[in-house]
Amino acid sequence: MKHRTIFLGLIVLLGLAVLGYSVVTAAEKKFTRKDCLDCHTKFADKYIGMKDVHAPVKNKKCEDCHLRHGIVPKLILKKTGNDLCFTCHAKEKIGMDKPRIHTALKSGKCTTCHDPHAAQASNLLKAEGSELCYQCHKKENFEKKVVHKVLQAQGCKACHASHSSAENNMLVKAPIPLCLSCHDAAKGSFKKAHGEYPVETKSCTICHNPHSSQQPKLLKTSVHNPASSGSCDSCHKAAGSPKPFETIQRGGELCSQCHDLNGLKGGGAVSHSPFAKGMCTSCHNPHDSENQKLLTGDGNKLCFICHAGKDTKNAFSHPAVAKGKGCLSCHAPHAAKFPKLLTAKDGELCFTCHAKQKESLKAKNVHRPFGQDMCSTCHDPHGSNFSGMMKDRMDKVCYSCHTDAEARFVRSYMHKPVADASCNSCHSPHSSDAAKFLKGEVTALCATCHADFMKEVQGGANHMPFSQGMCLTCHDAHGSNVKGVLVSTQDKLCFTCHEEMAKGLKGSKSTHGPVLSGECSKCHSPHKSKINALLLAQSPDICLACHKDLKTKMEKEKAHSPAARDCMRCHKPHNSVENALLVKPVQPLCGECHELKGEAFSKSHLSIDPMAMNCVSCHTPHASKSPKLFWDNEHPPFAGGSCEECHVVGKR
Repeated sequence: MKHRTIFLGLIVLLGLAVLGYSVVTAAEKKFTRKDCLDCHTKFADKYIGMKDVHAPVKNKKCEDCHLRHGIVPKLILKKTGNDLCFTCHAKEKIGMDKPRIHTALKSGKCTTCHDPHAAQASNLLKAEGSELCYQCHKKENFEKKVVHKVLQAQGCKACHASHSSAENNMLVKAPIPLCLSCHDAAKGSFKKAHGEYPVETKSCTICHNPHSSQQPKLLKTSVHNPASSGSCDSCHKAAGSPKPFETIQRGGELCSQCHDLNGLKGGGAVSHSPFAKGMCTSCHNPHDSENQKLLTGDGNKLCFICHAGKDTKNAFSHPAVAKGKGCLSCHAPHAAKFPKLLTAKDGELCFTCHAKQKESLKAKNVHRPFGQDMCSTCHDPHGSNFSGMMKDRMDKVCYSCHTDAEARFVRSYMHKPVADASCNSCHSPHSSDAAKFLKGEVTALCATCHADFMKEVQGGANHMPFSQGMCLTCHDAHGSNVKGVLVSTQDKLCFTCHEEMAKGLKGSKSTHGPVLSGECSKCHSPHKSKINALLLAQSPDICLACHKDLKTKMEKEKAHSPAARDCMRCHKPHNSVENALLVKPVQPLCGECHELKGEAFSKSHLSIDPMAMNCVSCHTPHASKSPKLFWDNEHPPFAGGSCEECHVVGKR
């Protein structure tokens, strides 16, 4: 017991010693935590020395925004977008509760303007003053010839709030009070410049561009003469009247004081609806505009206000509409002599740009719509999602007039251009010197796609219609219910030339299967071949391509010599007055090789008259396991040569 106690004590002491060592070792090995910037040295070099450093970066509290990561660097923010910013910056303080919010802020992109780490500009802005705004807003619109002085001196923030506002356009206050905070309406110079009219009650931007302009006094690009000359009373009642801004006449009547309406019509009987109704201000601003001719909208955009369906973007746009004068390339703005306010007749108008097409009118055959200046029958003059600005798929456009063609062309087998709705692959849509508006002679036309195929084979056979380019003798150029786009079934088509073949079938006892089913191309190439008679292969290979069981038997067993050499030795290829397409009756046919009157033959056949026998009753004509070509299944007496057991044999 004493020794046991001592032993246990030693174990306890040893355990305490090990534990103490472990504690010391753990203390010695304790890791010292590193700051993020200890690893991200390039980041520190870039940002820490800047004028304005974001507080979490300055205080090395990267984990206020980022989650920790291991040795693999990865940007992991605690929240996405502006939600991360809102954890410190209350929404109300930055104006998220106001009705008008800066687009960048509203879309959750504070970092569009602010750098989240540090910046040389105040408030962590990526640039100073207006330069920051020019990241999104085109600079040239704000730096024209005459620039608003307050914009030059104080930048955008003089009039606009950075984050949000209760006013439109992010203005710091309502438009009129904002302008009057700098421009004293009570001053004589102000009143004189505005003809004593109380303009302080109206929006200044009716006449002035608030940022910059090419015109003096920040007047817009085009200015109505009465406005630029200060002759406001030409259109409005006197400045001192109870209603000074009321016009002296209404609508078009007022405009007609200066503008000759008949002159604007230019002799046209078709008037633009707003013009006819005296609604001049539907399109023109009566004071000034950033657009030419005082237009209220820029180019086509003005037209699209009423003609909304015409602003659709198409895969194939009309350059006349999309570029230059736009809608006014073809349409008159006030009145015209032609329907739809066109400046000329349909075709004549098109030819002003498409002069080369006009030359096509001199061709021998002119497509009626083209010849009658009916361009818009096939083309959409504004643009289309179909090539050539067609109104629809080309085949549908063609079928709209050629109503019978769709029924004739849409078949089980269609010529690829027809199936692809590419009528213009073969036909000229406007005019041609060839019949049916073909782009050229038939053979040459087919060669545009089938050139390699149409080369004749040298040293072989070329089918006459093929070699002479008579493609349409056999093929329908559009579609057919017969494979190969043939004009008829093969037998009927081939028999139109090979009449002797059709005659031979009438008195025949046996007909080859492909001939019977009208499948001539099972054996013959309809175009060309290196083998005579346009055969696809030589005999017996061509025959064994279908008679596969016979091919296998001939390969594995003893083959009849003529069958192995050439099937045509015994059989006709199309039809015969004999059974099994034989070239002649069995006995004479076999007698060509076998001496039927010889002693050996007579002995082997019990002296039976050869003409009384049917050779194929005992012998297979193609192949057999037997050296003497007997059929596979033999009657035992026959197999043993004991014919006398069943037959009474007599001499000849």
